[in-house]
Amino acid sequence: MSENPTAGLLVIGNEVLSGRTQDANTRFLATGLGALGIPLREVRIIPDVAPVIIGAVNEMRARFTHLFTTGGIGPTHDDITSECVAQAFGVPWEPHPEAMRIMAASYPSGDFNAARQRMATMPRGATLIENEASIAPGFTIGNVHVMAGVRRIMQSMFRTLERRLQRGAPIVSASVHATDLREGRIAEALGRIQAKFPMLDICSYPFERNGGYGVTIVAKGTDPAEIDQAIAAVTALIASAGHHPMEGEPA
Repeated sequence: MSENPTAGLLVIGNEVLSGRTQDANTRFLATGLGALGIPLREVRIIPDVAPVIIGAVNEMRARFTHLFTTGGIGPTHDDITSECVAQAFGVPWEPHPEAMRIMAASYPSGDFNAARQRMATMPRGATLIENEASIAPGFTIGNVHVMAGVRRIMQSMFRTLERRLQRGAPIVSASVHATDLREGRIAEALGRIQAKFPMLDICSYPFERNGGYGVTIVAKGTDPAEIDQAIAAVTALIASAGHHPMEGEPA
């Protein structure tokens, strides 16, 4: 089986870094990409600063099969993602004929002003990412997919985009948890299980629930049989530590 494609995500916006706006897109994208067999390997939150955006786009598009961006494609002065992506690719930032046609037809006469025209201005050679939630499209250039930051619009764009993404074997997972168990108790033996299954990600997540504590172990990868074997080994490890292993996540 060939190696799965990979993805990176740039969350762009001063409002996210300030805490004024909560990023609502990373979990959706990580889950949706995993189902397509495209593991999300890195998420980076950056400001609306041109040199930072340009540098991050060029660095991450070289490292991942797909690079997704969210935020910064609206009509205001601080929405600079589109023009920065054009600079990263070394191409003109210019009106996109199809985007201009779609948007101009959607506004009453005289309302398609200069600010709104910014949303139809894109890097030369971009392919549109249409969406049903708003008028303005996102776009793809090379392996970079530029989407809105507003959750419902981003999700609509992703539903359009996912049909044409290079994909791999779906990422699947299984988990087991135990209460009243500290992860330090099983850490060394858990490391040995990870070494036995190098193609899986075996992760430990401590939790607190209703005044108690415990740990959840998750095995994730593309081979369901290997995942079952790894979870069986973890289950036996938890039992050998004198605790009761339970399938799935804690309630």
